[in-house]
Amino acid sequence: YEVKGCLAHGGLGWIYLAADRNLDGRWVVLKGLLDTMDAEALAAAEAERRFLIGVDHPNIVKIINFVQHPDPATGRLVGYIVMEYVGGESLQDMLRRRLRESGNTEALPLSHAIAYVLEILRAFGYLHDRGLLYCDLKPANVIQVEEQLKLIDLGAVRRIDDLDSAIYGTIGYQAPEIAQDGPSIASDLYTVGRTLAVLSFPFQPATRDHATPLPPPEQAYPLSRYESFYRFLLRATHPRPELRFQDAAEMSDQLRGVLREVRADEEGRPYPALSNLFGPERAAAGTTLAPEESGTVLAPLDSAEVVAALPVPLVDPADPAASFLAGLTARNPAALADALRQAPVTSPETDLALARVLIEQGSPEADGPLSRVAQERPWDWRPYWYRGMQATAAGDVNEALRIFDELYSRMPGEEAAKLALAFARERAGDFRGAARLYETVWRTDHSYVSAAFGLARTRLAEGDRAGATAVLDQVPLSSSHRVAAQLATVAIAVRGREVAQLAPDELATAGQRLTDLGLDDGRHHRMAAEVLRTALAWLEVHRVPPQGVQVLNVPLTELGVRRELERVYRAMARATQVVEERRELVDMANAVRPRTWV
Repeated sequence: YEVKGCLAHGGLGWIYLAADRNLDGRWVVLKGLLDTMDAEALAAAEAERRFLIGVDHPNIVKIINFVQHPDPATGRLVGYIVMEYVGGESLQDMLRRRLRESGNTEALPLSHAIAYVLEILRAFGYLHDRGLLYCDLKPANVIQVEEQLKLIDLGAVRRIDDLDSAIYGTIGYQAPEIAQDGPSIASDLYTVGRTLAVLSFPFQPATRDHATPLPPPEQAYPLSRYESFYRFLLRATHPRPELRFQDAAEMSDQLRGVLREVRADEEGRPYPALSNLFGPERAAAGTTLAPEESGTVLAPLDSAEVVAALPVPLVDPADPAASFLAGLTARNPAALADALRQAPVTSPETDLALARVLIEQGSPEADGPLSRVAQERPWDWRPYWYRGMQATAAGDVNEALRIFDELYSRMPGEEAAKLALAFARERAGDFRGAARLYETVWRTDHSYVSAAFGLARTRLAEGDRAGATAVLDQVPLSSSHRVAAQLATVAIAVRGREVAQLAPDELATAGQRLTDLGLDDGRHHRMAAEVLRTALAWLEVHRVPPQGVQVLNVPLTELGVRRELERVYRAMARATQVVEERRELVDMANAVRPRTWV
């Protein structure tokens, strides 16, 4: 190797650029030692030589060889690690440039920082699967090479079961339990969380040899803008290792969910994806139009429909009863409960399925199977999820809030957890808190129609009719709830408002929306009567009708509106089979008909 010069100074030694004379001058990196008489440094180098040559991952610098060369001053043989040369810019340098250009107000764009960390987690997952810990992650140890990241400086890497080697790390990134308990997968993932925080907003990880806690959300824009991101960092850097992410795959899965939320917000379009933990939304809750006399548009949430709508955790495919559960056909809840009680194999999955059915039936017997699973599998979060559903079904709003809030912190990338907490917040009267979650879920994934209607309800509760209409208009044409959404927009335009504040164009638009829906006569006439009654009330206040404005294809004049409303009432009277209702509708038709000589 022909040494060309010194590249950097690492924690364990100097790093040199060299050319490999055996491979036509290919660039390589030689890593020497700070002190060749340092026994711990020599041991660390020897450890690298033993197992790092076998590490082969696209996101980890490749160790090519281990060579020795006499020290020119002492003649003593010195070990050198030979690594591939990685030309690029470190995340530390990218971050410093960004902070400098922004006057120390902005770090890397959040979506970029998350994407970088997802690549790092792939490398960590590879190392952990092979019984290795990286131990010293920080922005300076990651280099961007074109479209790829590389972990460099493997001097602190150690085996998970190594209890004797010296531990290397960096204050501000290293987990707090290292000194007492030593490194672990949880402590490795702690460094990932701290690195992500440093990359995402101006944040000094340490001051005067002490780690700096994460700032409160109001002091860092990404944390205040994205509650899921803040909760992700809190879990990733929790002081207690058992409450952090337990493996790189779990951490990556939740971080991808957070990234979809961020990108949906930045780009203004949904980023849906199938969950690895939950099935889809089973039904849309809160889509029912309230009675006209209530003065509200959408009916309040009902416990039963919330429970029926919440996504169900996925079945563990390794469970002995997984195939039995997959073969169960749809049936009424009582028959399904009986089938589950008579399952050929009793397992945690049959217990959870039985608990779900019993909760939907409102039966207190769900406690038994949930307790069995929680005792058998204390690490499994799913019994806790069903406890939240149980509290919701029982109307225990505070308990549901507590449970779903904890689950949101545990799985901040899951839309199901956010939706469940939004339901609980709305039922507790926290409309603004619910609206933030509904908006996040709906913006990220339009398959959660409950979130659209929930956001509309919370906006209406705050008096934002235009905002409620806008979100309901986003319900896709392909959705089975598109008609319900459009009917709600018609009701928003005419219901519970001072007619003096209505504009003629709003009446015309409401009528056109209703016409475009192509409803059956029964539903069309009921809603048309409401629109026409509002139009008639508007004309009683504004004596001069506007020129050229039509509502439901009739002129917005007293004569035109009365004639159409009379026609609608008589059509409804002919359609009903209830005598008293028919008489009432005929009386209403007679009351609104225009005055004539005949």
